[in-house]
Amino acid sequence: MSPCSKALAGCISFFSLLLLSSCGGGSSPGPAGDFTLSAAPASLSLVSGGAGQQISVNAIPANGFAGTVNVATVSLPAGVTAQPATLSLSPGIAQTVTLTAGTNAVAGSATVTFTGTSGALSHSATVSAAITAPPPDFTLTLSPASLTLVAGGAGAAASVTAGAVNSFAGTVAVAITGLPAGVTANPATLSLAPGVAQSTTLTAALNATAAISMVTFTGTSSSISHSASLVLTVQAAPMTNAPDVTTYHYNVSRDGLNAKETILTQANVNSTQFGKIGFDAVDGKVDAQPLYLANVAINGQLHNVLYVATEHDSVYAFDADSGTQFWKTSILGSGETTSDDHGCFQITPEIGITSTPVIDRKQGPSGTIFTIGMSKDASGKYHQRLHALDITTGAEISSSPTEITATYPGTGDNTQNGNVVFDPSQYAERAALLLLNGSIYTGWTSHCDIGLYTGWVMAYSESTLQQTQLLNVTPNGHEGSIWMSGGGMAADSNGFIYFLDANGTFDTTFDANGFPSKGDYGNAMLKLSTSGKLAVADYFETFNTTQESAADVDLGSGGPLLLPDQTDANGHVFHLIVGAGKARNIYLADRDNMGKFNFSNMPVDDSNIYQELRGVLGGQVYSTPAYFNGVLYYAADGDTLKAFPLTNAKLATIASSQSAVTFSHPGPTPSISANGTQNGIVWALESGLSNPAVLHAYDPANLSHEFYNSNQAANGRDSFGNGNKFIIPVTVNGKVYVGTQNGVAVFGLLSH
Repeated sequence: MSPCSKALAGCISFFSLLLLSSCGGGSSPGPAGDFTLSAAPASLSLVSGGAGQQISVNAIPANGFAGTVNVATVSLPAGVTAQPATLSLSPGIAQTVTLTAGTNAVAGSATVTFTGTSGALSHSATVSAAITAPPPDFTLTLSPASLTLVAGGAGAAASVTAGAVNSFAGTVAVAITGLPAGVTANPATLSLAPGVAQSTTLTAALNATAAISMVTFTGTSSSISHSASLVLTVQAAPMTNAPDVTTYHYNVSRDGLNAKETILTQANVNSTQFGKIGFDAVDGKVDAQPLYLANVAINGQLHNVLYVATEHDSVYAFDADSGTQFWKTSILGSGETTSDDHGCFQITPEIGITSTPVIDRKQGPSGTIFTIGMSKDASGKYHQRLHALDITTGAEISSSPTEITATYPGTGDNTQNGNVVFDPSQYAERAALLLLNGSIYTGWTSHCDIGLYTGWVMAYSESTLQQTQLLNVTPNGHEGSIWMSGGGMAADSNGFIYFLDANGTFDTTFDANGFPSKGDYGNAMLKLSTSGKLAVADYFETFNTTQESAADVDLGSGGPLLLPDQTDANGHVFHLIVGAGKARNIYLADRDNMGKFNFSNMPVDDSNIYQELRGVLGGQVYSTPAYFNGVLYYAADGDTLKAFPLTNAKLATIASSQSAVTFSHPGPTPSISANGTQNGIVWALESGLSNPAVLHAYDPANLSHEFYNSNQAANGRDSFGNGNKFIIPVTVNGKVYVGTQNGVAVFGLLSH
């Protein structure tokens, strides 16, 4: 080919390539796919030992990148961890990493680097981390985690502690919420210093409802708050149907009836099913009637409790069901002994607590038992003191004891400077204490009618034990003591007090209202007003009172009984009091008009009284009667137990039934147990000091029908030693408690 041809061919090839290029006939390679790595947020704060913070990590694709990016956390400050430590990202889909500063992390600023790789590609992202020390804090712990309370029982403690965290040094105020109704916390709030535990006592009242609750304790200090919870179980009180026996002869009317006895019946009180089941030993004679409380909280549990006072000046609390002794308190002063017997056989060999105490469950922190004790100090001085003891511990409560002292205007025995003076050595507190409208009333007797004495009635505030009222019923004469063979002064719903006074001076000159002009009421049935100054409001005096007093035939050897309202055939309602003494007569007086003294010029009868049953008793009376279902039950020294029905507000003049047993000195004070008006049982004691005591149970509808006596069982199974004067059986909650010379015998169902 010629040169020209070659040139032409080259030109044609160049233009061909140029043409092909201009017509899209070829291309050059573009940029390769890639990604960027992001981490958000760009900065964060971490607290050493605190919660973790999340970082969102994402691989953002570029140039069509579609690969998998593996991310590792390649730069972490010391003490900081990443979870998870590696990621596998799909392009455009973020995942999170949690950064956490451990307790060993050092405060300061640091950079956290995340590196993502995919094949030969590698990119990083950083986050700025500020690490700070943790703020002060506290923990709240509670022990125990659960508690069980018994309604009416003792409280239980919960301990709360605030633990310091991160040098916490503040005060934590703790509030308690979620307490169920009837449950209280004492104290209700707490103020805690770190590391020092405090306790609060949770207590369920008797009316608290049985339930399970979550109680929350919340502690707050500034803006910090933590809580702890307690599972609280409240159990219902194991209530019994037993009534309390807080005073002599069951109540202040002195009727001797417990009408809430549901266990003992006429069918099961027999020698096969019933008998002596225990004996509570004590340190002296039990001349006072035992008392009984149901459901007393002692040592965190509810118990039925028997209270026993002794002539050794001791008071005991026994579990009435098991016989376990809860506590014993001696009321003797330091260096003192009980009183000697003054050479008198009436209370011997020692004189301590003779009268029946009285209990007020609402007085004091837990309830209070009041008692009077006689003692003798090292110098030979005698003391009479009123004591108030906590029923749960036996401890003397505030203001206890009080020394008994008194002076009263008059010219009678033991007068000094125009006042009759109470000499504690001359007196014994034999009559049972009376609690009425917040006051403790006491009456005083002599020792064997020896010495100079008069008739004292004193009242003391049960809250302060300070003397509030005072009356002498023979202030210008002599004698006229108040003893009633251990019986108690009675009281009605209007606040009047009634008692039988012993032989002593009775004035036979009178004021215009028929009251003795000198205020001497020896050998009388008396009604006292307690409104304002303690004073005689009315009285009855036998027509031959002077002769009876001279012969020591006192009305005051027996105790009074206030009958429930009686209605006569004409529909008239009478408020009656019954009493008897050594004259062997039963006296029934209208409390609204007691009769005073027969003022005729030649008094030969007691027509001034509502009703008199002359000579119906076969001996002198050293007892208080009992009343049940319209029948009065009386027993005298050397006589049978007799039943006198009341019809149309008058006593039958002849006994409707009587026991086969004749009771020796001093004769029994009967008591009655029943369930309402059903299953009545009359209980009576043969109880002489030198003879074996015998407990009897009679049918109230027919006293010749005896259900049981403690001599019936073979081999002396139910014997309980010699008796004691003026003791009455106390029947409550299926048991009968009988005071003796060295303890209390307990009778009940043998298989119960």
